[in-house]
Amino acid sequence: MAANSFDRPMRPAMEKWHLFFRNGQGVLGLILVALFFASAIFAPWLATHDPTKLDIPVRLAGPSLDHWLGTDQLGRDTYSRVLYGGRVALQVAAIGVSTSLLIGLALGMIAGYGPRWLDNALLLVFDTIRSFPTIVLSLAAVSLLGPSLNLILAVVIVTSIPGYARLARTSTLALKNSEFILAERSLGAGSTRTLAHHVMPNVIGPLLILAAMDIPVVVTIEAGLSFLGLGVLPPTASWGTILNEGYLVIRTSPWPVVAGGVPLVLATLGFTLLGEALRDVFDPKLRSQR
Repeated sequence: MAANSFDRPMRPAMEKWHLFFRNGQGVLGLILVALFFASAIFAPWLATHDPTKLDIPVRLAGPSLDHWLGTDQLGRDTYSRVLYGGRVALQVAAIGVSTSLLIGLALGMIAGYGPRWLDNALLLVFDTIRSFPTIVLSLAAVSLLGPSLNLILAVVIVTSIPGYARLARTSTLALKNSEFILAERSLGAGSTRTLAHHVMPNVIGPLLILAAMDIPVVVTIEAGLSFLGLGVLPPTASWGTILNEGYLVIRTSPWPVVAGGVPLVLATLGFTLLGEALRDVFDPKLRSQR
């Protein structure tokens, strides 16, 4: 009996893992995401050259044993710059998505669990922020304050919060009058305890899936602004700056454009496939429709 009672709680988790690994696209997405994290985290050890070191005599060289992805117009090693550009993308994605998720989760639960007037006020704020396109707001902020990585992070966080908050609010409203919530309140539990111990564990799952699918959006925003010269400033390596610099010399050497574009495509594909696989696993309604 003891063994059976211990195994029983493990069965739902094992079933979800089994369903996930049966999804070929999800496994492919997991592999691409793992490669993205590994290449960004271990870039100092994987890089073969200093990403900012100039070597003019070998400028615009093709792939070779010394420069695996060739060099750019200043002789910098493209392979090393791609690796360090992944660190910038990871920094923006990790900080931007995690911060907006936590703030959106807290505000969404407060809106769904709090009084009606507070719910209406927060919804007005969410809708106001969502009414501004992210790219347009980013361009306006950069034009006023100047390009910087911190500014990109701030814009990403502010514009992403409403999406998480509205999802958390909807889930909280569905749980607000559940029997276990009413029982907890009847025992004298405060709002903070109820939200932290009973509402949040049931709300955070869909938000994590949404976060996985938002990461490529955030990475693309950073790369797009850097491509336009409004994001990361030289000589810092970024996939967007690599594309921008490679575009100027694409007729002479296509390797910088290829090297900067392929990681961006693979990272976007990986997080998208992983997010869709997680959604199918953790959403029984979607799984039953397949």
